[in-house]
Amino acid sequence: MTDQVNEQPIQEAPVPTLQAPPSDDPRPHGLRLAKSLILLNTGDGKGKSTAAFGVALRARARQWPVAVIQFLKSADWVTGEALMAEPLGIDFWSLGEGFTWDSDDLSKDEAEAQEAWRHGKELVDSGRYRLVLFDEITYPLNWGWIDASEVAATFKNRPAEVSLVLTGRDAPPWLIDLADTVTDMSKVKHAYDLGITAKKGIDY
Repeated sequence: MTDQVNEQPIQEAPVPTLQAPPSDDPRPHGLRLAKSLILLNTGDGKGKSTAAFGVALRARARQWPVAVIQFLKSADWVTGEALMAEPLGIDFWSLGEGFTWDSDDLSKDEAEAQEAWRHGKELVDSGRYRLVLFDEITYPLNWGWIDASEVAATFKNRPAEVSLVLTGRDAPPWLIDLADTVTDMSKVKHAYDLGITAKKGIDY
């Protein structure tokens, strides 16, 4: 008996409805350069952090100083992104306590999130980094663990050349308004729904 990679039945692919490639330039007129941007990846689909780390990779390829703050993942976790940070020259801090449902003391998790924000705020305010990635920041914001008004002021009044990438589900409306680019990653299906656990090299 051979192992099945995918136990779901495979349906025959339908004949596609072909489309003509676009001939009109879809880009708006009057494009201008911005000194920095705020990117926000939200939604319930996979890929929010994955896409964010793709931006970090691009920024390092352009010799930008890059910093990462993770609000939920613990420094005890061995993730692919953390392993690649040092050889790429990305300054990386995993300052969380892990999944809240595994916590014995949520007040400790809250304190860790507040410390992570204090450190991240210092990184932004210093202007030393051209890109700061706040991974999973929507969660402590939505739980009231960090001060939303302080976060908003810090992001809005950041040094001119500091770009930000923010991730997490259920981004609050004010954060969506503040960001320049917002991507809502909606879930069509997920391996978790089939009972498949997170896979090393794909999910972490």
